[in-house]
Amino acid sequence: MSRPGESSAERLLRHAGMQRVPSPRLELFQCRDFLPDDLRQELTALIETNRRPSTIADDNGDRYFRTSETCDLNAGEPAVQRLEAMLADLSGIDPAYGEPIQGQRYEMGQEFKPHTDYFAPEGADFAKFCSVAGQRTWTFMIYLNDVEAGGATRFKVIGKTFQPEAGKLLSWNNRRPDGSVNPSTLHHGMKVRKGLKYVITKWYREKEWGYE
Repeated sequence: MSRPGESSAERLLRHAGMQRVPSPRLELFQCRDFLPDDLRQELTALIETNRRPSTIADDNGDRYFRTSETCDLNAGEPAVQRLEAMLADLSGIDPAYGEPIQGQRYEMGQEFKPHTDYFAPEGADFAKFCSVAGQRTWTFMIYLNDVEAGGATRFKVIGKTFQPEAGKLLSWNNRRPDGSVNPSTLHHGMKVRKGLKYVITKWYREKEWGYE
């Protein structure tokens, strides 16, 4: 039985088409064609309508570290509710442990330099982001479109790169088996060389979602 806020390899691999990356360093999965075309189009339209500049925790002074735009998706939108239900069924995680779904938009030349999704325990913003809901546990990320060139996601520690493909889902456990954060989840949203890239991201927490 998984702990609250966590999925499991056994659960994810029950889904048709799910593949696990063969690495002892982290739990990392991909599933092509997870989202149907109509839902991808609806989510892309929502991102276009409400996008804003992306931000980071523990600002490192590099203004070009994350240059994409972000959209906080309205939980009342039918497309968002449909996606939430699909992710809950896939992961087995109680939706109460999930952050609101976000969308990201990358124009040509935009990127998110190598980073982890968990909050650095020694970071200046750790208490701000983790005092209520705890640390991030699992990440689920979905590409909404094919990208003409660039825009791959590279997990640097294990040397694995995923090309953006419309509907492809990536998921990974941000922690080690002992519950500590896993630096091997370091990943780079590489520069888009041509076209646009749209991505959906869903994060889960150790405790029920709340924000101070």
